[in-house]
Amino acid sequence: MDESDGSRKMRWVSTTVNINDHIIVPQIADDNMDTDKLVEDYRSNISTITIDMSKPLRDIHILNVKTSHAEATSICRFHHSLGDGIALISLLLFCFRKSSNPTSLPTLPVSSSSSKDKSNLSISNKKSIWYLIWQYLEKFWLFIRLLFNTVVDVLLFIATALFLKDSQSPFTVARGFDKSSTRQIFIYRTISLDDIKFIKNVTNATVNDVILGITQAALFRYVQRGHEVGGKRKFSLERMRCRATILINLRPALGVQAVAEMVEKNAIVIQGNCFGFIIIPLTIAQLENPLSYIHKANISMERKKRSLESQFTFYFLQLFLKFFGFKGATKLAQKVPSQTTLAFSNVAGPLEEVSCAGHPLAFLAPTCYGHPTGLMVHACSYAKKLTFAIAVGEGIIPDPDHLGDDFVDSFMLIKEAALAKLRTKVD
Repeated sequence: MDESDGSRKMRWVSTTVNINDHIIVPQIADDNMDTDKLVEDYRSNISTITIDMSKPLRDIHILNVKTSHAEATSICRFHHSLGDGIALISLLLFCFRKSSNPTSLPTLPVSSSSSKDKSNLSISNKKSIWYLIWQYLEKFWLFIRLLFNTVVDVLLFIATALFLKDSQSPFTVARGFDKSSTRQIFIYRTISLDDIKFIKNVTNATVNDVILGITQAALFRYVQRGHEVGGKRKFSLERMRCRATILINLRPALGVQAVAEMVEKNAIVIQGNCFGFIIIPLTIAQLENPLSYIHKANISMERKKRSLESQFTFYFLQLFLKFFGFKGATKLAQKVPSQTTLAFSNVAGPLEEVSCAGHPLAFLAPTCYGHPTGLMVHACSYAKKLTFAIAVGEGIIPDPDHLGDDFVDSFMLIKEAALAKLRTKVD
């Protein structure tokens, strides 16, 4: 904090790194104790401790006790001002190497282009006047749709920042509840990435659509099971407004190889945050076909791809930062998600199994605390697995483990529906 001119502006300063200030190895006696519970409590307790701003904003906690998930657990904590999830994951994975080839860096997936192949058109058609007219009309119509969707989404974003709030539900923070000091509970559930891709192919959707569809189905299962009295719900699902704030990366993924080149050139690797918000409606309802959750997620996400909402929110926050300072921009960035039911994000991990200094990585589960919503869902792929990391505020959701199980159960139901659809096609 700059105290020299009374502005109290925050700025970066050069400092000497003492590695012992950042590596924490607590002494834990594991005699006849539930190590899973021990690690869970340790993670949650960290969420009540802010990072010391007088030293580099990161630390690593190594819990050398065996759990049902791994031989040991490392908790790497970074302040979000250092960078967004894509940048931080790329930097973290730079410390790892492929298990099959200890000299090779991990490989991150590359998003494929969604443009359709039009090579079946003949050269004569491409040169015809009617083809050119059709192309211009198509581009004009796409521009009109982009403009219309963007205007609607921007107006809804502004309305959300000002007054439009989601309905009260089991996942929202009650009025008067101090979310900033709430201890976080972190739940992890791992499923098969190959099965996710199978569902994606059957439904002609994307991996993100499948993940979002599973999330919607899991939220409904939780509401249906835990919030009924005498067979009647405590609130009306039909009248309930539920939305998700989704974080969209606006910077091309750094990639581990790019980080390695930056480190070799002694260039700046951490470059701050570069993401925007989009707000999408959630379907928290009973659907006859479990695959319908995927279809509804696909419709919402396809529409958002034809909008500049995420770019607008990013530059709007930058403009807000310029005119109202850090505190003003922070309030706006927290206000919008706090008006929605949950925050959602996902990060792509390595395509293959990796290890660090000879220690194989069992699972990777990035998450956050300090967010203004009562519920935040992250999804991260690693090799042939996908892990849901669910962060909930203590006291907001009374049985978070059941919510984690609902994600797995919803995934299984959707997978069974996809298998049934495939068998129907074959017959």
